[in-house]
Amino acid sequence: QLQLVESGGGLVQPGGSLRLSCAVSGVTLANYGIGWFRQAPGKEREGISCISSRGSATNYRDSVKGRFTISRDNAKTTVYLQMDSLKPEDTAVYYCARDWRPYSASCVLGKESYNFWGQGTQVTVSS
Repeated sequence: QLQLVESGGGLVQPGGSLRLSCAVSGVTLANYGIGWFRQAPGKEREGISCISSRGSATNYRDSVKGRFTISRDNAKTTVYLQMDSLKPEDTAVYYCARDWRPYSASCVLGKESYNFWGQGTQVTVSS
């Protein structure tokens, strides 16, 4: 059974860092791209980063470029999101999701391309 489990969220001061993990089970992770999304209260869920199945392609939302880095370790069946220089506006619940397209050499940030989601992890950036 496919499962995605996020971890690593928490409370951090502005300018701080967190590393989120997305542990994937029930599917061969190397065959699929993974996306990270976030949803702040009262706002739509938005795609912030993604990585293709073999890690050859990545994509970032403009607001996180240069601050966030996505990576994957297929042997550990885990995808990471390193978040640096965090800002209060990064506060949200963060979700990882699996791209429905197997073996894709690219990735996109639109929700419609993802069909399995984790439960989310809260990230709060506040002093």
